[in-house]
Amino acid sequence: MQSEKFITALLEQTEKIIQQAEKLKTYDLNVLTWKEDEISWNILECMEHLNRYGNFYLPEIENKIKNADSSSEIEFKSGLIGSYFAKSMLPKEKLNKMKTFKDKNPLNEKLDKTVVDQFIKQQFKLLDLLKQSRNVSLNKVKISISISRLISLKLGDTFEFYINHIIRHLKQIEKIQSLAKISYIN
Repeated sequence: MQSEKFITALLEQTEKIIQQAEKLKTYDLNVLTWKEDEISWNILECMEHLNRYGNFYLPEIENKIKNADSSSEIEFKSGLIGSYFAKSMLPKEKLNKMKTFKDKNPLNEKLDKTVVDQFIKQQFKLLDLLKQSRNVSLNKVKISISISRLISLKLGDTFEFYINHIIRHLKQIEKIQSLAKISYIN
């Protein structure tokens, strides 16, 4: 895929993500903290989970872009592992559950609306990094993944994986919203 088209598509997705998150700021805290059951996440816990990943990936990406010695190229070609990870994050028709790592699991933590603000701030940082990535190789710059420093993905794959992970949890938030509405009506 052409690098510029790829980045433009990711920028557009991130803009939509910001719009969705902005809507969450208008919600009452009771809606943001509503849970289907004790082992399910509420909206704020989903957002905090995403913030924890952002706290890892955004500085990692920023550092690699800043120190990159390769220039951009016309084509981005997804790697085998990167493509697999990115696709595995996309939500399915029936949201497939995935086990989360303990340090990324905010279950039952006391959270407030600042979680949403932090998420939005991270998304603006992501927009900035996507724009900066136009000057470096999406193929040659490598980013270590959060579960193992031994595995690294191409910068382009990392962006796609990271954004797909956000999209996945925004779908989860939509499901929580619909369940919460049903609960408040009954």
